[in-house]
Amino acid sequence: MAQAVRHDAMRAGNLAVVLGELDRRGPLTRAALAENTGLTKTTVSKLVADLIDAGMAVESGAVRDGERGRPGVAVHLSGHRVAALGLEINVDYLAARVVDLTRTVRLVRTQPVDNRSSSPDEVIGRLRELADGMLGEAAGLGLSVAGAALALPGPVDRSTGTVHSAPNLGWRQVAVADMLDLPLPVVVDNEANLAALGELWFGSGTSLGDFLHVSGEIGIGAGLVVGGELFRGAHGFAGELGHVVVSPDGPECRCGGRGCLERYAGQDALLPPGAEIGDLLVRLSSGDRPAKEACERAGAALGIALTTAVNLLDPDTIVLGGIFAPLFPWVSGPAEEALRARLGHMRAHVPAVVVSRVGADAATLGAAGQVVQRVIADPMSFLPTPQR
Repeated sequence: MAQAVRHDAMRAGNLAVVLGELDRRGPLTRAALAENTGLTKTTVSKLVADLIDAGMAVESGAVRDGERGRPGVAVHLSGHRVAALGLEINVDYLAARVVDLTRTVRLVRTQPVDNRSSSPDEVIGRLRELADGMLGEAAGLGLSVAGAALALPGPVDRSTGTVHSAPNLGWRQVAVADMLDLPLPVVVDNEANLAALGELWFGSGTSLGDFLHVSGEIGIGAGLVVGGELFRGAHGFAGELGHVVVSPDGPECRCGGRGCLERYAGQDALLPPGAEIGDLLVRLSSGDRPAKEACERAGAALGIALTTAVNLLDPDTIVLGGIFAPLFPWVSGPAEEALRARLGHMRAHVPAVVVSRVGADAATLGAAGQVVQRVIADPMSFLPTPQR
């Protein structure tokens, strides 16, 4: 029995090594995989055959590894069978996205809805219907969804799938993962954290260095990526940029404090009741002065909060995402001006402020990407039962 366990553990590790190599450097021939991984060609051939049978890899075309020898057959990740489901509950919408193993987006759905006016049971019930529909559509495309991740606008206990507090939804201690009850594994995480991972894996990625991704919605969150990894803090609650105090005597915030950033730069501060971001963009494009001034005030407040973040965290780059992505031409200037005014005397370089490449899609992309990362890190756990 001990020998069988050791064999299974070794096979699981080797499958992860080969699939990881295909993810990072593919397409590769079996010979190149053997050389890169240090495994024998026989072992690599067996592992590749298992991955092909599981729909995680595919062969196509002849390639030459070097100047000498016969051409080999290229092996690369397959997007035809294994997929991931990314979900998001935000204040004014639900969203879902199916991404295959090659990180290609296959299905996208967004459902505008005011989730503040509904109970957690009602909101999660609507999300379950949306997710079930996506799973059915994915199956129609021949995709098997390996798992799901859900983004929520508040601190989350990832070990239990419980949101500790989501002030903009009015939720406290809601066991979201249990209530969602999907027929596949579900991980629940903070929206801003997953948005930062979405930027890392689907946006500008490692070219940003260590970066702070700011998610502007009704609330404002931030995710910090250091060395290609997400920094979560001691209890997983890092990144609540929206509750950094901009003005101690400012208006009350839903979190219980006063003068928080989101009261000055969140969506509710920028838009009148019932308006959408598209309405604001139309006004800005037509030169509407009050709209421009609202963005300038929001950008200046954002810059003040980011000054605190930069002094504490020292990122290379600040990425503005969510609603700040389409509003970037109007909010980035005031934010950068505030940063330079407050940091210029202490630092030779103020972090660059750039626009997100994935914008409002970041959280669902990061959620689905997290599942893809789990499959690549442990493919044996997702192989069909007879092969395990």
